Amino acid sequence: MRIAAIDIGTNSVHMVVVQVRSDRSFEVIDREKMMVRLGAGGLDGKALTPAAMSATFQALSKFRRLAEARGVDEIVAAATSATREAENGGDFLDAVEAQTGIRARVIAGPEEARLIHLAAGYNTEFTGPTVVVDIGGGSVEITLGAAAEPDLARSFKIGVIRLTERFMRSDPPTPRDERRLVKHVEREIGEYIASIARRGFVRVIGTSGTIVSLGALALQVQGKSVGDISNLVVPARAVHKLRKALLGLDQQERLQIEGMDPKRADLAPAGILLIDTILRALGATEITLSDFALREGLILDYIRRNQHQIATIDRYPDVRRRSVMELGDRLHYWTPHAAHVATLALRLFDLTGSVHGLGAREREWLDFGALLHDIGMHISHKSHHKHSYYLVQHGGLRGMAPDEIEVVAQVARYHRTGTPKKSHEAYADLRSELRRTVQVLSACVSLAEGLDRSHSQLVRDVSLEDRGPDYLLRLELSGDAELELWAAQRHVAPLEKWLGKPVRFETVPAVVPADEGAAATPALPRSRKRPATHSRARARARAAKRA
Repeated sequence: MRIAAIDIGTNSVHMVVVQVRSDRSFEVIDREKMMVRLGAGGLDGKALTPAAMSATFQALSKFRRLAEARGVDEIVAAATSATREAENGGDFLDAVEAQTGIRARVIAGPEEARLIHLAAGYNTEFTGPTVVVDIGGGSVEITLGAAAEPDLARSFKIGVIRLTERFMRSDPPTPRDERRLVKHVEREIGEYIASIARRGFVRVIGTSGTIVSLGALALQVQGKSVGDISNLVVPARAVHKLRKALLGLDQQERLQIEGMDPKRADLAPAGILLIDTILRALGATEITLSDFALREGLILDYIRRNQHQIATIDRYPDVRRRSVMELGDRLHYWTPHAAHVATLALRLFDLTGSVHGLGAREREWLDFGALLHDIGMHISHKSHHKHSYYLVQHGGLRGMAPDEIEVVAQVARYHRTGTPKKSHEAYADLRSELRRTVQVLSACVSLAEGLDRSHSQLVRDVSLEDRGPDYLLRLELSGDAELELWAAQRHVAPLEKWLGKPVRFETVPAVVPADEGAAATPALPRSRKRPATHSRARARARAAKRA
């Protein structure tokens, strides 16, 4: 099923189109937005202006055509602050339906806050009580919670258009303009923020255009490269520095700043004051950016209201692992092989820990890269390792920072006999410590790949012995693994390189309970590739050696 969700906001109109999967998760297949300034001059109970409504009708007509071209089955639309406050808000929605065929509902402030919190939790892992802040044109939503449903949820009439119209009397704003705006915001949110502080929180997530654009700009003006903004962490001190820089500039000067969104330049002073004031009131040291907001919350809510459950949330509570498994399932990866390679790779990582010195974070990256190493087969066997790289890069993995996704992608890419090289642009662009991490993790995946060359899971476990001049890797086998031994010898060189010694192999029979295969097989989806018998494995090994 395909669903389009439209957020008719005070500043912009946004649409997202998704494909709902069988497990009731979803994949974003298109996004669109248009800045219409619907609330300009129409807040605080005033009427929406004809010009603002006309611009919104045009945007929604375009969105309707795009949704139809994408073959959507349902359009879910919601209007927020500007519409719910305007004296002609009801007439406006009637006109929307008449002119575009889109039936939109007005949602109350607390409901808007709840939906935003729901979306943020789907996209970014909640490791404990989390504050979610969304800054719109007419209102600001602030929630607190550690699960999909927030414990606290409030909406405040302090959006950037509202504050700009009320307090920004000069350009650049005067110190008096600044003081009046900050005092007003502190009066509005002070008591609520105090209640959040009493409960405690571990993280602050910021959503929607004002926070995302200015948060990214705060890093850019310090000379830091900003790519994918999803889950990008911005220090509060960078926000405060941007505040001091922007408030001394007029609009034309702000437009000269590289990275400044020209459509938001007039609202930037109020926006940066608002973000900085909220972070300082919370006592937060950083804010994590999220590109999921109300529209994605509408999608999730629609699925839930139609009595469908997002099955993967229960199966994989961790958003990072959940998105990895969703990507693998979507691309029909060989589940038993991928899972076994991941198991062996993690075992090698643990056995060599005293040498590489990496920790739990890198171990998780290894797990994810190993699970996804063969998804490039969805495109073609030829160069499938390279296909795996860009499929991981562009697979919509959630809960991970851009550099984490890059490491996972490169671990998947280097699972064959080739090794990372500085002549490879993406590898060379990594920080030095991440290049070493990729070397270590990809070596573990590469050897694990060789140890399951027949996709038959014949190497049940491994152990490692440091014998001084070399290492002995002992393989516990459940059958004739001649092909695996041959492949392991071809794949072991990257591991030997950073271990600093040769690795020798020894085989011993594994003790396998008689009922293990029967008990385990039904729990895993059937591999697309038929496992090789032991005789076929021997024949393939001999043929490969002759070639």
